[in-house]
Amino acid sequence: MNEAMDYVVCDGVATLTLNSPAKLNAFDAARLLALRDALDRAERDDSVRVVVLTGAGRFFSSGQDLVALEQEGLDLARTLEEDYAPLILRLVGFSKVTIAALNGPAVGAGANIALACDIVVATRAAYMQQVFVRIGLIPDVGGTWMLPRIVGAKRALALALTGDRVSAQEAQAMGLVYRVFEDGDFAGDLRAFAGGLASGPATAYRLIKEAFGKSDGQDLEAQLRLEARLQGEAGRTPDFREAVEAFKAKRPPVFGGGG
Repeated sequence: MNEAMDYVVCDGVATLTLNSPAKLNAFDAARLLALRDALDRAERDDSVRVVVLTGAGRFFSSGQDLVALEQEGLDLARTLEEDYAPLILRLVGFSKVTIAALNGPAVGAGANIALACDIVVATRAAYMQQVFVRIGLIPDVGGTWMLPRIVGAKRALALALTGDRVSAQEAQAMGLVYRVFEDGDFAGDLRAFAGGLASGPATAYRLIKEAFGKSDGQDLEAQLRLEARLQGEAGRTPDFREAVEAFKAKRPPVFGGGG
């Protein structure tokens, strides 16, 4: 794959590990491209049903590598448009379930890449931080779009203006993090959580993501029509038929993930 990105598939879960612990898993153009390539690889692999993005060492990601940015010419607009925007759009539109697993702090761009994933889980020692204002910048990498939708406009603005750290527990209370695992149990709990999702109905996951992704820009009547269309598609899948048979037999369903 890439010396800064580990890629492992096990039991339907592709784990993408940012592997530059000496640099606190900071991003530069090459690492962002490696992450996009890894997502492409996972999407092409029919055996992969869930993608986990995590970090090696004590940080999930410290955000943009400022030294690399200086070497690349300090053209922030170009960096955002050419390197980050394609990644965020890729993550938000990804057809499979994505989990950001915060093994440690997620700061700046690292925090907002995590928020672009479907589900965020964290170890208790992790925190999130919109650190941009502390270096004279604004939240980017989709932060100004995602944060108000997750935590509300006033709280999002306060997080951006102060650059305050938000502990994993606080992030969970705000809706930024879905579940917090104990530090010593993180690896096992993450494996069980991702594995549980990987055993679920893949087509239903894709349709759920489509329905929620389109809900923001539609009125209720249009969303009801969309639900009917997508539910019709879900109802024609082998997974739904298996669920009906399992219900009648009073046993757990065994999903194959087929459409």
